[in-house]
Amino acid sequence: MMRPKYSWLFIAGIMLLFLSSCARTGRRHGALQAKIDSLQRRLDDAYRPGLGEFMSGIQVHHAKLWFAGNAQNWKLADFEVGEIRETLDDVRKYCADRPELASLPMIGPAMDSISSAVRQENLPKFKSAFILLTNTCNNCHRVTKHEFNVIRVPLTPPFTNQVFEKQP
Repeated sequence: MMRPKYSWLFIAGIMLLFLSSCARTGRRHGALQAKIDSLQRRLDDAYRPGLGEFMSGIQVHHAKLWFAGNAQNWKLADFEVGEIRETLDDVRKYCADRPELASLPMIGPAMDSISSAVRQENLPKFKSAFILLTNTCNNCHRVTKHEFNVIRVPLTPPFTNQVFEKQP
């Protein structure tokens, strides 16, 4: 059995260890918080494309989709459909604070229609679905007060260095 004098010293020693541990934890917490704050500042300053950059990318894939589908290069057309979907996902992720996103779901049925036509390798259905997609883009622009931005079926390929015809 411990004597009262030693009990008090034992308890004081434990308290000292506890307080020392708390101080180290506090310093570690402060260092971690400083690192978190630094990383947050870097994230805040990181480049994030705006809605216009994403829409420009979609416009390029829209045009490439048209030429791939007309050439019946269904693999390339399917790839371009995937690129548009991927960009729309990025829009949802990186532009979530934009009010225009409330109208984005209207593109879903048109995307499903073009995907179906490409999967079926059906040129007449593809052309019809592409016109639906183009009109849906323009309807979305009107609803979001961007009616000045009119999209149409492309007349010439966006790139002269890409072959749209299916290769043997």
